Amino acid sequence: MLYNFFKYLFNELLKSVYNIVNGGNMKKNWRYIDLMRLSAGASLLIGLGDYVLLKIGTPIGPFLFAFGLLGVCVIGLNLFTGKCGFWIEDKIKILDLIIILAINLVCGYIFGVLFGVMDATIASVAVDKMSGWSFTWEFFLKSAACGVIMYLAVDLYRRGTIFGILLGVPLFIFCGFQHSIANAITMGVAVGFSWTIALCALGNFVGAIAAWSLCRNINSLKK
Repeated sequence: MLYNFFKYLFNELLKSVYNIVNGGNMKKNWRYIDLMRLSAGASLLIGLGDYVLLKIGTPIGPFLFAFGLLGVCVIGLNLFTGKCGFWIEDKIKILDLIIILAINLVCGYIFGVLFGVMDATIASVAVDKMSGWSFTWEFFLKSAACGVIMYLAVDLYRRGTIFGILLGVPLFIFCGFQHSIANAITMGVAVGFSWTIALCALGNFVGAIAAWSLCRNINSLKK
């Protein structure tokens, strides 16, 4: 099942790259290039946050990690965990969401490898962190809880306050909740791999959509 999921993601990504190079009109091609470029940028900012967290740990690290999500929101980058909760409201195409996730994961892993090369002291921390990941309901629910917080943090930012980000990011880290893109970066630092990344991404998506369905003012969607 997980193999087929990642095979589908990879095939869709290849199709998008092929279309950019060989088909479609130039305006559409540039849209996909921008989509991937801004997704890679989001991975870099979350990567910086994860690096700081692995480097200095608690209690300061979780608060500095918020720099990553704050930068993503202010600049307008494409982060899967910040976009998926608004999938319905913002009418985001499924293919676009898949591309954002794929680029976030791949680039996140690459940036993680680079951070590991830059600072070998964080590799052992990343390996220890990965050892706690497993295919359990607990891991899935922790991923969903992270999705809830990420949705609320971004939604509050859209409403004009950064406190959802400044408090929400440390909250999910202190609680041990699982963030798929941060986990991909951690895997890169450890130069390892865990299929739990798929379960984490699914949990993030489910949690974000659940938060949207419960917290969104339906009347605002009718306007």
